[in-house]
Amino acid sequence: MVATLNVVRKDTGLNIFAVSGSLRPTSSTTALMIAMARLVEPDADVAIYSGVADLPHFIPDVADAETPDSVHELRRQLDAADAVLICTPEYAHNLPGSLKNMLDWVVSSGELWRKPVATLSCSPNALGGAKALASLRTTLLAMEANAPEDASLAVPLVRSKLAADGTITDPLLEQALNQVFAALVRVAAQPREL
Repeated sequence: MVATLNVVRKDTGLNIFAVSGSLRPTSSTTALMIAMARLVEPDADVAIYSGVADLPHFIPDVADAETPDSVHELRRQLDAADAVLICTPEYAHNLPGSLKNMLDWVVSSGELWRKPVATLSCSPNALGGAKALASLRTTLLAMEANAPEDASLAVPLVRSKLAADGTITDPLLEQALNQVFAALVRVAAQPREL
């Protein structure tokens, strides 16, 4: 369920758990997540989660003993990560239900509490999925994740800046993604208050 990118060096020693909110493997959202992972892989170990579609619908009344294995595995991987990267597409001015479902499974279990989180959105339109990004950030703030503004980026007109395989074709996008990573490293270096 997790593919880990090869790491050349780990100057920051940061383990990042990366999630694409799109279930389409060839989506711009997944390409953006891959682009970010490639940029940071010399300095961080990035594990790309591919189990969003495997999670059952969230049911608040499920007892711990009845929690599905896929949810236990998600929680374990989130807990082990130093930081999280979430990329979301925008559907009907919001984040997709499958991504919200994933987040719902960890609201009460606390794996994202004070966890450093970088948030990205993208869209072929001029707003870059900004409404979905705002919705994602609202959910993360309700969960008390450490998701600072400068570790967040909406990418408009994404198809003119990024190839389908995750190759960045716009130097300004590369610069912006590096700034997001620098902000994530900064918050990850701070003590996680308990």
